[in-house]
Amino acid sequence: MKSDIRVALAVSLGIAGAPALLLAVLLAAAVFGGTVWLWPRLAGRGARAVLGRAGLQLAITLTMGVPLLLAVNSSYGFYGSWRDLRSSRLGGPEPTGTDPSGRDGLLVRGTHSWRYEGSDDPAVVGRVEAVTVRGARSGLTAQAYVYLPPQYLRATARRREEFPVVLVMSGFPSTTRVLLDLFRYPRLALDTVRAGRMRPSVLVLTSPTVAPPRDTQCVDVPGGPRVETFFARDLRAAVASHYGLTRDARGWGVMGLSVGGYCALKLALRTPDAYRAAAGLSASYEAAKDAATGDLFGGDPLYRRENDLLWRLRNRPQPPVSLLVASGPADGHRYPRTQEFIEAVRPPARVSSILLDRGARGETWSRAVPAALEWLVGRLSPP
Repeated sequence: MKSDIRVALAVSLGIAGAPALLLAVLLAAAVFGGTVWLWPRLAGRGARAVLGRAGLQLAITLTMGVPLLLAVNSSYGFYGSWRDLRSSRLGGPEPTGTDPSGRDGLLVRGTHSWRYEGSDDPAVVGRVEAVTVRGARSGLTAQAYVYLPPQYLRATARRREEFPVVLVMSGFPSTTRVLLDLFRYPRLALDTVRAGRMRPSVLVLTSPTVAPPRDTQCVDVPGGPRVETFFARDLRAAVASHYGLTRDARGWGVMGLSVGGYCALKLALRTPDAYRAAAGLSASYEAAKDAATGDLFGGDPLYRRENDLLWRLRNRPQPPVSLLVASGPADGHRYPRTQEFIEAVRPPARVSSILLDRGARGETWSRAVPAALEWLVGRLSPP
């Protein structure tokens, strides 16, 4: 009973939860009230009074900033838990056990413990493995989680080739853990499968930031990290080889949030022989250029245009891929750009959309993620 209470309290006070935000607001209000009450007593000129006033001002600044930061994190999904915030490694899980192999480019570092309706039996809920993927072509290394549904665990080697595979990307800045702690993709997948709305599928959860701290926007940077190659070639090959999954693009889909959404749509449009379906949630449609990205295209304007999704749709033949975009007013300028993207898609490409008329970005994601995952798996048909 005490253990259950501690777990419930930890969940309710999670970094992205409403109770944590309310507690931070109450604390800020209490500090403000205390400052108003104590200020007249610290009106003197002595060192003690000056230090007291400085301390109160510092306390107000800190406590007033916490609710704002929690609200921003809740809206944008940067971190999914306090542990995630403390971690200095992208996607750094705390796995148990190790697999000393990795000859196929994938090293299983351990398993992530989780429960579903009181059970943690892999035969019932599946298994989440913490892995390291090493790219043979790109030379890049990334941390990821792989969710293996219970149906996969009891399938024969031949049947495992029939499972759809979905690559899920977080945004930037963010970590892989946000996909477990905040969006709970394994639980979502199990819910949808048990409701009969989706086939059992293997999920690969990761971050688009595989060359930290740089935000590469999933670009093969001239003279720099080859991130598109990593996701289009290396990761697929390593996951398929290690888990005995299909290599056929018809069995692979990719979805993501924000920067991850841009990566997902771009991978399908630029490498349809790797991913045949993609979903972008609150996605941008062109690569950013700021202090975090630097020059991603080596000063080549044509290469930049080739990575501009609207330009590609209007100026290049469209591949036979299925695309989903989700957006709402909270996405700012991306909302009308989403409308432009939809209008620019032509056969053989196909597009579906989830357009909301109101709500914060976090609400957009919470409403769109389940539908997007279900839609994406429904477009995959492993041979």
